[in-house]
Amino acid sequence: MSGGNGGNGGLVQLTKKDFTSDQEVRWCPGCGDYAILAAVQSFMPELGIPRENIVFVSGIGCAARFPYYMQTYGLHSIHGRAPAIATGLATARPDLSVWVVSGDGDALSIGGNHLIHALRRNVNLKILLFNNRIYGLTKGQYSPTSERGKVTKSTPMGSVDHPFNPVSIAIAAEATFVARAIDTDKHGLSDVLRAAAAHKGAAFVEILQNCNIYNDGAWDVVRDNKENRLLLQEGQEIRWGDRGVRMLPDGTLEVVDASVGGLLVHDPARSDPGLAFALGRLTVESLGAVPLGVFRSVDRPAYEESVHAQIAAAQEKRGEGDLAALLTGGDTWTIA
Repeated sequence: MSGGNGGNGGLVQLTKKDFTSDQEVRWCPGCGDYAILAAVQSFMPELGIPRENIVFVSGIGCAARFPYYMQTYGLHSIHGRAPAIATGLATARPDLSVWVVSGDGDALSIGGNHLIHALRRNVNLKILLFNNRIYGLTKGQYSPTSERGKVTKSTPMGSVDHPFNPVSIAIAAEATFVARAIDTDKHGLSDVLRAAAAHKGAAFVEILQNCNIYNDGAWDVVRDNKENRLLLQEGQEIRWGDRGVRMLPDGTLEVVDASVGGLLVHDPARSDPGLAFALGRLTVESLGAVPLGVFRSVDRPAYEESVHAQIAAAQEKRGEGDLAALLTGGDTWTIA
C-alpha cells in the first residue's frame, strides 16, 4: 500500500515508524492510551494516504495529546470542541482524512452538543472516543460514563448520576457508523478502525480504555476475560459460548441458551436504527457480556458532499457570488 512520495518521485510504502512522531509520549506508565496509539500507528499505513493528507484533531484531556504523537497534521483544540473544528476542516477540505480523538469527559460533557450534531450531519469524520469512565487529566473526578455509586474526589458519597452509554448516544443521533472495541485487543481494534476508515461519513468508535491511576480495572471484565466478549459479526448469529440473543414479540432482547435456536443474525446495514440501539443497550450486568464490533454501518450522503453540491447549484443558477451586492442588496440604513 502506497502512502507518500519517494525521492525519485514515485510512491513509497509507509510503515508504523513513519507515523510515529519524535515527541516523547507522556502518559502514565501502563495507561491504555499506549495500546491505542500503537494500534493506530500500525494501522495507518494500510490506508495508503500520504501523511500530509491526514489530520488528527483533539480537545482537552489525556487522550487529547494524541496529535503530538502522530507524524501527520494535527490540532490540539479546546475542551469539547474537536468535532466542531473538525467539521469545518472536513467540509472545507473533503480531500483530507480527518480523525477526532476525545475522552468520555471531553466528548460527552462539555462536548456533547458538538458530538451529536457532527454525527447527525454525517460529517466525514472518524471519531475515536477513549472511555475510561473517569476524568484522568484533572486527577480523578467522576465523568459522564462513571457508574452510579462511583466514589471519586468530586463524588465522595458516590455518584447519583445515571451514566451515558456512548454507543446508545451515537445511534440515537443516527450516526451512520457506530462501533466499540477494547484498548488491549489490537486485532479487534484494528478491524474496527479499518471498517471506520472505509466508511463514508461520520464513524464513531468507542474504545474501552483503562486508567490505571484513577480508575484501574474499570473494564477488566472484558479486558482480562475473553469469555465476556460478545463479538458482533455481520451475517452471524449473535452468540457467545453457549448463550445467544433473540428478540421477543414486543421487540425487546433476551439472553437464551443458544441451543433453543431463533437467535438474531447481526445486520449492521439495517437502515432502521432500533435493533442496533437495542444491542448497544446490552451490558455486562444485563447480558453477562459486553458487545464489541460494528453495531451499525449504513449509507447516507456525507455532509460535505451535500454542502458542495448546494454551492455548485447556487453558482450555476446565479453565477459567481458578489459579496458587495449581497451586503447592500437588501434593506440598508445610513447612520448619520
